[in-house]
Amino acid sequence: MDAPSDLVRRLRERFVETGYTIDGVRERLGDMAASALAREEIVPALRATRDADPLAALIRLWWLGAPVSMAAADLPLQDLIETGLLVRLGDSVQATVHLQPWDTGTGDTAYVVSDRKVRPGDPSLRPDHVVGAGGASANLAQLGWTAPVERALDLGTGCGVQALHLASRAERIVATDVNRRALRLARLSWGLSGVTGVEAREGSMYEPVDGERFDLVVSNPPFVIAPEARYTYREAGGRGDEFCRDLVHRTPRHLAQGGRARFLANWLHVKGEDWQDRVGGWLTETGCDGWAVQRDVQDPAEYVELWLRDSAEHGTSAYRERYDEWLAWFESMDVTGVGFGWIALHDSGSVSPLVRVEEMRQPVEPPSGALVEAVLRAARTAHELSDEDLLDARLKPAEGVVEERVGPPGADDPSRIVLRQTRGARRTVTVGTVEAALAGVCDGDLPTRPLLAAIAELTGEDPGDVIGRAPAALRPLIAEGFLDVASPR
Repeated sequence: MDAPSDLVRRLRERFVETGYTIDGVRERLGDMAASALAREEIVPALRATRDADPLAALIRLWWLGAPVSMAAADLPLQDLIETGLLVRLGDSVQATVHLQPWDTGTGDTAYVVSDRKVRPGDPSLRPDHVVGAGGASANLAQLGWTAPVERALDLGTGCGVQALHLASRAERIVATDVNRRALRLARLSWGLSGVTGVEAREGSMYEPVDGERFDLVVSNPPFVIAPEARYTYREAGGRGDEFCRDLVHRTPRHLAQGGRARFLANWLHVKGEDWQDRVGGWLTETGCDGWAVQRDVQDPAEYVELWLRDSAEHGTSAYRERYDEWLAWFESMDVTGVGFGWIALHDSGSVSPLVRVEEMRQPVEPPSGALVEAVLRAARTAHELSDEDLLDARLKPAEGVVEERVGPPGADDPSRIVLRQTRGARRTVTVGTVEAALAGVCDGDLPTRPLLAAIAELTGEDPGDVIGRAPAALRPLIAEGFLDVASPR
């Protein structure tokens, strides 16, 4: 399936001239079929492409996986058949891979080559199945957004989609995978997308880059927690969530000074343990600044159902047996749930690394990679400020912070005051009247101490008490990005 470079060039030219791009496909399908396709429902798209015009033929062949007559395909068919990208079925051809346009945010259309998603009734997944790009890919690409870097590592590249996102920001990219077939499809993805210079290496975890360091490491690893590793794209084997833990532990020795890492991950919720302590322990042992965010959590049954559906095993004869074995395995480890989220590391060189672990279910402002930098910076600022420094600091509300007052209509005083971020992490926090008053008057001009004294006088409280309580109340507001410390004058 290694296509000659001339064939790859001709195929890309055909895609571009026919309009097989994100915008072109969306316009050709129409809103209903395009929306259904985003939900992995192909029937509306099949109906919308029945006329088999040139663009419709490409959509049916490469995206929908439907047979297309050889006359309608208008492609270098013999070369594609010899390469193994197409198979002949009488007077028709059918693609052996899924090939879709992909938006990397640079304005140029990229293409991702993978196996087609398996649906109920299809043959079972092959062990070396190469999963395509989707929501997780887009999330990691957002998380991996950083300033330009010299060397980047795409660990477990799969279909090669993260390298496509890195290409505009990294001078050199190494992409690894334990699955040799994935590397072949990734090379095709890069070639069709006009991306050159990505170095592909075969091997597990960090073995292919032993002794090397990178400015940025990104990975959508095989994080699925299962009793056995049946599919290389999603399961690495091992006991519980030790694969994600080991990935975190091994990463610092491959980060250049100031280097960053961004991973998607799963972790266990275990009876009698705090999941935040569990994951926080992973980060603490790295010696790096770290931020772990839980975006979702599922109970064991939900989790098993999700991944059995992913491999199209629902309704098969083995479904109940595998479901029961998986649950029994979780039960043997006292698992009460599985968390989904991301982990970010930064080799800041600090002698006192900062670790933050939290749950965030709300949508955050993209790109989340920029958010990582802001969150770690704010948390470090709050961590390093002494109480006296905080009281002498000039504070101001962070951009996009608004105040909401909740109470019965017509009441003189609210029952609750909330600060809400309309930007960044989009957190909310309930605050007291003093903190709300300070957020309302601080603008970076005056130090915090005299402002608190003035607020105490207006509210009738003792200034010493208000000032004494303030550092404990204000430090979390700085750490969580509700208040900024103005630059010294």
